[in-house]
Amino acid sequence: MRIRLDIAYDGTHFRGWAKQPTLRTVQGTLEAALARIVGSDVQFVVAGRTDAGVHASGQVAHVDLDDQQWERASARRGRTADDPADGLAGRVRGVLGAYSDVTVTRSSIAPDGFDARFSAVWRRYRYRLADAQAGYDPLRRIDTTSIRGILDEQAMDAAARTLIGLHDFAAYCKPREEATTIRTLLDYRWSRDPDGVLVAEVKADAFCHSMVRALVGACAAVGEGRLDVDDLVVLRDALARTSEFKVLAARGLTLTEVGYPADELLSSRAEQTRARRGVVD
Repeated sequence: MRIRLDIAYDGTHFRGWAKQPTLRTVQGTLEAALARIVGSDVQFVVAGRTDAGVHASGQVAHVDLDDQQWERASARRGRTADDPADGLAGRVRGVLGAYSDVTVTRSSIAPDGFDARFSAVWRRYRYRLADAQAGYDPLRRIDTTSIRGILDEQAMDAAARTLIGLHDFAAYCKPREEATTIRTLLDYRWSRDPDGVLVAEVKADAFCHSMVRALVGACAAVGEGRLDVDDLVVLRDALARTSEFKVLAARGLTLTEVGYPADELLSSRAEQTRARRGVVD
């Protein structure tokens, strides 16, 4: 039985998503919690593996349970006739405990052909950046990066939009062996929220390692006046990492949403994605 899990976490004290020996990770914590419920080890497949310190409000994963595991997962209270998996999220939350920094917000039986990673058609991230105009809010220090000076949000927004489209983003990715850096950036924009904080919305079919934080750092350099609006395309087309901007801190970054096609297209989407990449998302 394949179960879809919708997940949120504060990444501050995790060493990223992917399970690592001796280190606290989101995957390791969730797999251990679910294993206590189903009585044996499980393995999650995730839509996007976030780095250390990155948060999520809309992460998606799936897990395959064998007959015995499924019997234990669905045997107790909290489930409904419509979806016997819907009570599993509450049971995982119970194992994780009150005020946990990771939670499962929803659990459901996955549609036929669903793959949390390969069926996804896009991922959306948000980055919060507070300059001197916004000031410092200690209640948002966990999910907001602070920067000195006042940034020009209009220049940042204009620069961001020049990068939209299908391109090789090698200049904005930390290289990984045998992983492509070609991505389709579907949307990238900047605005200020009611508190004056600069907020980036970034959406792509997939992201390579550190790509969003590099894109944010490049636009911050434009906002500071250290780079011109058109420089980001020049740097992108050079296809090489550069010291012209800094990759900004993970704390400001949150995975907010993962998009999937209609149920009848899930399987074909997964096959297409597998066929075209050895990609590390």
